[in-house]
Amino acid sequence: MSHNTNSLKSIFFALGANGAIAVAKFLAALFTGSGAMMAEAIHSLADTGNQLLLLLGIRMARKPPSPDFPLGHGKEVYFWSFIVALMLFSMGGLFSIYEGIHKLHDPEPLNAPFAALSVLLFSMIAEGVSLWGCMREVNKERHGRGIFTWFRETRTSALLVVFGEDSAALLGLLFAGAAVVATMVTGNPMYDAIGSIGIGVLLVCIAVCVGIEVKSLLVGQGVEEVVRKEMLDCLSACPEVDEVLNMLTLQLGEDVMVAVKARMHPARSCDDFVENINRCEKTLRKQFPQILWLFFEPDNKK
Repeated sequence: MSHNTNSLKSIFFALGANGAIAVAKFLAALFTGSGAMMAEAIHSLADTGNQLLLLLGIRMARKPPSPDFPLGHGKEVYFWSFIVALMLFSMGGLFSIYEGIHKLHDPEPLNAPFAALSVLLFSMIAEGVSLWGCMREVNKERHGRGIFTWFRETRTSALLVVFGEDSAALLGLLFAGAAVVATMVTGNPMYDAIGSIGIGVLLVCIAVCVGIEVKSLLVGQGVEEVVRKEMLDCLSACPEVDEVLNMLTLQLGEDVMVAVKARMHPARSCDDFVENINRCEKTLRKQFPQILWLFFEPDNKK
């Protein structure tokens, strides 16, 4: 389940990798004059800022509930994840497209292409390490699902964003490498410009996909279906419960709110009846420690 993952590890992996890569790419872009390399440098700089925003979101999400925010601040991480998607779209994608179009109209020769390729190789290794760290956490909550299915169903927005960024980064590096090689072979800087535009289009597409998924979390999604089924099974197995009539959940960042309506077995007294409900709540919280709020409503409907 998602509460077993550690998004912070993935974010710090990505932060270290993107910071080092951004410096290397900027130096290579200034030295070689490559538009594709400059697009990649801006992309990595945006990714570095994005990791800092995700860390801010996770910190803000951990503020305790208050009278103004009775369910806590867990959804803060969704807001900042959405901001990251917008930055990936604008600073990464749109700037790369602009840089490519500019190079098409005002082409410049590519200097020291082997230096650019060396930086790209270093970047691929660093991004590969970052993606490896991310996939370790992703695999903890996949439950045998494919990557695309996990991407659509996960409730861990920070992990979703890091995965999208790392995937975009590796694909973008392949685009940039192909552009540099094509420019070296043909001597035509047009390929470098086309590579920059291709990177931009790739980033825009991934940013839109990430934004759509985070928007669903902002609106208010329940827990993943596999977790919901486990919760229902846990409640149904409680000897005090006759039948679970309804259960509503709401994902609040790392935390969850659960509202249960169940028909209970008869009890000898009101105190025993209340104690039976308390035991059910304790059992559910023990198996699902991510539950922050739990509302239990007994019913006698047949």
